[in-house]
Amino acid sequence: MGASRRDERDGVGRLLEHLHRQLAALGDVQRYWLAYSGGLDSSVLLAVLAELRRQAPDLPGIGRLAAVHVDHDLHPASGTWAEHCAARCAELAIPLMIDWPDLPPTRGTSIESWARAARRAIFGRLLMPGEVLLLAQHGDDQAETLLLALLRGSGPAGLAAMPALAPLGAGRLFRPFLDLDRALLVAYAQHYGLFWIDDPSNAETRFDRNYLRHQILPHLRARWPATVQNLVRSARLCAEAAELSERLAAQTLEEVRGALPGTLSIAHLMSLDPSLAKAVIRLWLSEQGFQPPDAQRLKRLLTEFIPARADAYPLIQWSGCEIRRYRDLLLALPPFPPLPSETTLLWLLGERSVHLELPAGLGRLVWEPLKRWRDVPILTQVRFGQWGRPCRARPGGARRDVKKLFQEAGIPAWLRPRWPMLFCNGRLIAIAGITACHPDGIRDTPAGSLTWQGCPWQQLWPGLTYPLSINLD
Repeated sequence: MGASRRDERDGVGRLLEHLHRQLAALGDVQRYWLAYSGGLDSSVLLAVLAELRRQAPDLPGIGRLAAVHVDHDLHPASGTWAEHCAARCAELAIPLMIDWPDLPPTRGTSIESWARAARRAIFGRLLMPGEVLLLAQHGDDQAETLLLALLRGSGPAGLAAMPALAPLGAGRLFRPFLDLDRALLVAYAQHYGLFWIDDPSNAETRFDRNYLRHQILPHLRARWPATVQNLVRSARLCAEAAELSERLAAQTLEEVRGALPGTLSIAHLMSLDPSLAKAVIRLWLSEQGFQPPDAQRLKRLLTEFIPARADAYPLIQWSGCEIRRYRDLLLALPPFPPLPSETTLLWLLGERSVHLELPAGLGRLVWEPLKRWRDVPILTQVRFGQWGRPCRARPGGARRDVKKLFQEAGIPAWLRPRWPMLFCNGRLIAIAGITACHPDGIRDTPAGSLTWQGCPWQQLWPGLTYPLSINLD
């Protein structure tokens, strides 16, 4: 019995030493925040932090230790839980901030995903430069995360599970217990008689993580006692492999960038090993704020999309992103809002400056008349997708096909249906941002400057002059 108690005390002491080493390695920290739910894990971390503040007051940032509690308002007792957290923090003289999610979960959204995203948003707003948010997730949590990633068929980046250290907001988040078994935290809580909150939802096996925790991991431990330690080690090895892959992808990405901003060269992509090409595309998409596609779409991108003919205009779509190509370039764009069919906008141009809001997020047209404007305003029409019309770019010049003008400006066919064109008496008089047209048989045409503001693609096409203005006279 004496040996058992001594082992327990030694384990408790190791927890404090472990945390001290972990935080000291972070360097110059201005403040530590603890994500404090009131559960076992964060209650132990709160107690160890309070003791560390007492024993090592010179540790950078520990003197400004504070806690943050997120009340998701999903349980009738959530208010009581917040009160418990406030009382415990007051007992330890640790400032506590309580916050709530901005929006409730929407229908069809996973409660787990919503709560996780809500907490992350709150924590991200909270952190200032030099501040670190501490999370109490431990080795058992890491093992569960790895198993969930395996069951989703994730690659090395997913199998790396949770990083110990990562940027968040203007600061960083850190998980100091990530390589420790939960049993050590339980021993600490029991040794010091800590009281913590048991959220009933943690026992509901309808949630995937809880199912693994209560139904799967106990059986794995019974057969392989070192299950958690081995899974944590595997996650760490996957993280190393993923980091190496990302470094190689980052180096290669610089070599395959296209001639236009944010694009990739298809010819260079085709010269890469398929595995490296996939890593480069994932990194490229992430760099532009897009989620990478699933494995099936990524395979199609490499085997069907990229090898397509240079004059083809294939399209691959998934949530929030469209991959398109133009000549030798690969582009990632937000999905185009639908353009109303046969859209015609009436626009009265006269002696004053006016603007016209375009549909489907296409920006606006701005008209600045010439000073020698006559008294009578002219009714014009703005239409889209009229590239079969002829255009005489200068008075007395040859009529040219609008399609050719688009090609010379480097505008791909899949953008042309959304390009605004100005008509007067049914005759084309201007292609926004490209050229004025001088049709036969029209004597009264507006004279002034036509500018397209807020064109969604203006950074992509250097063949155009910005701002997208043309003069009509």
